[in-house]
Amino acid sequence: MWVYSRTEPKEMPALVLAYVGDAVLELYVRMALVNRGFCKVQKLHMEASKQVRATSQARYLHELEPLLTEEEKAIVRRGRNAKSGHAPKNTDVLEYRLSTGFEALFGYLFLSRSEDRIGELLEYLFREEAPAFEKRRIETLINRE
Repeated sequence: MWVYSRTEPKEMPALVLAYVGDAVLELYVRMALVNRGFCKVQKLHMEASKQVRATSQARYLHELEPLLTEEEKAIVRRGRNAKSGHAPKNTDVLEYRLSTGFEALFGYLFLSRSEDRIGELLEYLFREEAPAFEKRRIETLINRE
């Protein structure tokens, strides 16, 4: 079903990996919110936006670092060090670069057809007791609907 690139992911520019990773993460977060009971589109959009913003992604990367392989860390470094040519909006440069590294990792894993590894990492981040997903805040939002 997916259309994969014919180019080897290791040979792709880091910003291309981040571009693909952004889409992978957005889809995962949207599905996680739907599966947790969000029904109103406005609330879905607001919560998804909070989860995929650069500040959140930088925090997620710090949480995942101990679990990453050396190869994955190298991809994160490539993404973090890539020059995008524009200044980030609504965040500082360090968080923006960390989030680009985070997105590059998921783009690389997706293009490498490592869906199981994507699942492992995202399930770790969004597990029930994970601080990153802020379970109590989400339950409060669901109960308000």
